[in-house]
Amino acid sequence: MPRLGIYIHWPFCRSKCPYCDFFSQVKKNVDQTAVVDGYLADLEYYRCLNDGYTVDSVFFGGGTPSLLAPKEIARLLDKIAALWPMAECPEISLEANPNTARPRLFADLRLAGINRLSLGVQALNDNDLRFLGRTHGVREALASVDSVLKNFDNHSLDLIYARPHQTLTAWEHELRQATALGMKHLSLYQLTIEENTVFAQKGVAAMEEEAAAALYRLSAEWTSAAGYRQYEISNYAQTDFVCRHNLGYWQGDDYVGVGDGAVGRLHCAEKLFSTTHCRQLEEISPQERAEELTIMGLRLNEGIDKERFAHLSGLAWENFASKQKIDELKKAKLIEEDAHSVKVTSAGRLLLNYIIEQIC
Repeated sequence: MPRLGIYIHWPFCRSKCPYCDFFSQVKKNVDQTAVVDGYLADLEYYRCLNDGYTVDSVFFGGGTPSLLAPKEIARLLDKIAALWPMAECPEISLEANPNTARPRLFADLRLAGINRLSLGVQALNDNDLRFLGRTHGVREALASVDSVLKNFDNHSLDLIYARPHQTLTAWEHELRQATALGMKHLSLYQLTIEENTVFAQKGVAAMEEEAAAALYRLSAEWTSAAGYRQYEISNYAQTDFVCRHNLGYWQGDDYVGVGDGAVGRLHCAEKLFSTTHCRQLEEISPQERAEELTIMGLRLNEGIDKERFAHLSGLAWENFASKQKIDELKKAKLIEEDAHSVKVTSAGRLLLNYIIEQIC
């Protein structure tokens, strides 16, 4: 049976980070049981559309899903297991913020069924944590890392780089700290200033491109030396610890999304649909699917598998991508292509948006 990922979006936060442009709500008093009841009904709805899947991963994202009570997480996982066949060892991930107010948080999450914890630290110095609007300090972050390591075998650490005035020396110091912590996976995201964020409203400027590129190159060099393999433009993993759920997005697997900010991709009656909250379905054309597979697949170091691309989109790569554009990108040493795959080069990763624009 084809693998299926399930994304549970918990949109609620205690505060809004100034760089965040994701859908979220700052709300302290949430009737969690009522919200989860709605999610359970949505899961039943999507289950009825197609019964040919095995659930291989579940991902709780947000928002701040670590605010969701463990008993409600367990209810959701029990419902998923009752509705779909489950893979032998499914990956069950949850994004969490460092939190010392609930000392048993990570132990309780493990008991609820979470087996992979992604910790949103974002910076390893207090000045930049304050700049990023985080409500924790470095001491709390490191205490949370210790608790995550004690309670989980599979874990990830998020950091944001290209902060204003960040130097190569400062970023190398944080990378040294991060790679020494023992986390199996690192997600290193470049700070971008998105419209309608607090940073944009305050006129915070993004780092100059070449300076940000130097920090990116340092990230790749340092993580590789520390035993992490880059498998996606922002993600690095020790052996066997890639994020299977996110890999499903990038490779074009189907997934169910529930929650206000969730989307999904689901086959029904041999047609592929985009799903959005609440239970809205829109058919995806072969051209749209091909563009989506290109945008997502080129993020991966292994690139796009042409045979899989044709199977998922209904279009052969050669009939979708302009030979002239591909030849120009190859001549500029931005992509590599053979009979089976196409992928960006190390230099191309710094110009990924440009490459996608040229192809799509």
